[in-house]
Amino acid sequence: MQRLWSPLGPASRPGSRSAMPAWGFAAAGGTAVTLYGAGPSVLALPLFLLIAVSSIAAAAVAAYRHPDRSMWRPWWAVVVALTCFFGASIVRLTVPGADPMDPPSLASFAPDVLVVPGYLAMAYTLWSMLGTRRAADDDPARADALLVGLGAAFATWVFLIGPRFAGHPPSPAVLGVALFPMADVVLLVMVSRLLLADGVRKASLWLLGIATSGIFVGDLFYSIQVDGLSSSGDSLMVVDLAFLIAYVAVGAAVLHPTMRTLTEPQRVVVRRLGPFRVAVIAALLLAPTALATLAPAAGVWNNLIRLTISTLLTVTIIVRIVSSNNRRSRAEQVARRAEHAERHRATHDALTDLPNRELLAETITRWSAEPADGHEISLLCLDLDRFKTVNDTWGHHVGDELLRAVAARLAGTVRGTDMLARIGGDEFVIALRSPVRDDFAEALARRLIAGFADPFPLSVGNIVISPSVGVARSAGDTVALELIRDADTAMYQAKDSGRNRYASFDASLREKAQTRAGLEQALRGALERGELEVHYQPIVDLPTGELAGFEALMRWHHPDLGSVSPVDFIPIAEDTGLILDSGAWLLGEAAGQLARWIALRPASAPPLHISVNVSVRQLRDGAIVDVVRGALRQSGLPASALWLEVTESCMMDDPESSLATLHELHALGVTLCIDDFGTGYSSLSYLRRFPATIVKIDRAFVSGIGQNSADEAIVKTVIAMAHALDRQVVAEGIETELQGGWLRALGCNLGQGWLFGRPLPATAQRAWNEYALNTPAVPDRAAAPDPVAAGSTVLP
Repeated sequence: MQRLWSPLGPASRPGSRSAMPAWGFAAAGGTAVTLYGAGPSVLALPLFLLIAVSSIAAAAVAAYRHPDRSMWRPWWAVVVALTCFFGASIVRLTVPGADPMDPPSLASFAPDVLVVPGYLAMAYTLWSMLGTRRAADDDPARADALLVGLGAAFATWVFLIGPRFAGHPPSPAVLGVALFPMADVVLLVMVSRLLLADGVRKASLWLLGIATSGIFVGDLFYSIQVDGLSSSGDSLMVVDLAFLIAYVAVGAAVLHPTMRTLTEPQRVVVRRLGPFRVAVIAALLLAPTALATLAPAAGVWNNLIRLTISTLLTVTIIVRIVSSNNRRSRAEQVARRAEHAERHRATHDALTDLPNRELLAETITRWSAEPADGHEISLLCLDLDRFKTVNDTWGHHVGDELLRAVAARLAGTVRGTDMLARIGGDEFVIALRSPVRDDFAEALARRLIAGFADPFPLSVGNIVISPSVGVARSAGDTVALELIRDADTAMYQAKDSGRNRYASFDASLREKAQTRAGLEQALRGALERGELEVHYQPIVDLPTGELAGFEALMRWHHPDLGSVSPVDFIPIAEDTGLILDSGAWLLGEAAGQLARWIALRPASAPPLHISVNVSVRQLRDGAIVDVVRGALRQSGLPASALWLEVTESCMMDDPESSLATLHELHALGVTLCIDDFGTGYSSLSYLRRFPATIVKIDRAFVSGIGQNSADEAIVKTVIAMAHALDRQVVAEGIETELQGGWLRALGCNLGQGWLFGRPLPATAQRAWNEYALNTPAVPDRAAAPDPVAAGSTVLP
């Protein structure tokens, strides 16, 4: 059998068998009480002694074996109370004159010397329980417990205390006995508070309630007997049985395993107002009227006390009703606040507390449904340029700090009637209503861009960042998501136009966006479907006219769209990340094709190289080094024969990381080329930092040779600067003999363009097996065309 008082923790629950001693004690005690009432009188005293002593012993053992030593005091107070009550009974039986039925004397007060401490000890136990099992602040348990106490007090006054003031003054002994039920009323109120509070109700608590009720009933009938209102033996038997039931109930309560929880904090459990509780409240409300009718009061003081208690009962019930109503009102307010908070969380950005996309769409829809009155809805979609650099350089916490600072600055720029929202990572939207054909939105866009010239003071210092703004307008019924999409499209147009500017949406942008979206969907899976192919364009040695290599160019032939220009699909592949897989495929195909061509060429033929473009997205991806290494290993191509072309823009967003990747590629032995040189942001500074040995002049400058003196000056300067830094120069886009001769005369090392051959598939390319291309004879340097004589102007 499980031990009754095993050291269980506060969170553990006793087993079902651990309650058996308590219920066994209750059953044995109930049997003894029954024998006391129905058995021979000779058994009365032994049964009384047995029940009282057993209860005291049970309380002492239970208090001693309590698993939580810090909770000893309330339970030892129960032992003291039972001992005091038992001692008072012994005094009444053994001390002459101690029984209140005897003529009044000093001995009549002898039992009270023990009874009063007993009441105080029991009150201390109940008060300790109330300290840890408090009802919720708005729970009606306090009012209901007070109602129970006032009802009991009213009955006590009507039947016991009030009648004593109707005639001659009562003796002190008789008055003292009559006042004991009032002490029971206090205990009854405390137990009612425990029972009616929202804590979990345990068996021990119910047993203590039975014990307190028994004490109250016993004192009540004892007072009636002492007062002479009843002289029958039945009243005395009721007194004895009530006290004996109280002894048994207390003994069973302390033996029950739930007794330790009565001094532990309890979780709040909200309960409905049950029918029994409603019936008790109604009975207490009607009791004064019924008792006043059945037992009319005699005397002014008697009526005044009755009126006072009746008033208190009525006030308490009113307070309870008001409290219940206020509790319901507070609950509704809490629910509304919670709903509002949930709504706020669902419609606002957590970082900046600005409205999000959902609330923005709702607002635009609401504005669209209202009468226009000559006004239109305008959206300004603002995106921070190169925001990723902030996160990569200082961390996301600084990025968040910048977003909050941007939100604050934008909030100080817009009107109170406008809406400022954050709909993405670094994307903000301003929604406003302005007169039709008014340029208010464009003027606001210009002010916003100008305002971003001032640095943002952050924890890492002052940071300057520029915005790109897209403006979209709608004068009629507006579909919110479409208007947001149009503003977003215009914003990307502003970015494509150079950033730090605004662009207004028109139908052409929508068509462009739709076309781009269609191309993106078609491009997905193009590699798996075999729609991508590689074209090769010859690169020649300008001084000798011999073939030096090829540039591998990606081409896309769609079964429905036909041949799609690289200008259209390469930026899409870059933005979507599709360039990672297709770029790796291009590297492998190009390296393998050149290796096969080299194997077919005579050993005496000049070496060839293959140039492959590496995009910004590929360079940022950490796998590019492994991709190149794998392509060389699989093809068997010498690393020196692989030229990788990167643009200066690769360095702009994350220069340190990009340089580290370029140095890793250089360490593999491949040749690095700076593509489109001269179109970047810091050509001179980055040329020194790049681990590159080849510089490619952009076709935009080459095409101006013979036509634009400024382009010629740039080309000459680039060639001279590259040679000074020991770099070779490749000119692309050579289409005329004039351009080729002019570049050859300036010492340009390599060239490519339609003058030497157009990009062709590998199966159609024949230049690989020729020592020299079909180009004009290479003149001596002395006979080369004089740029000045040809009508060109170069820098001195």
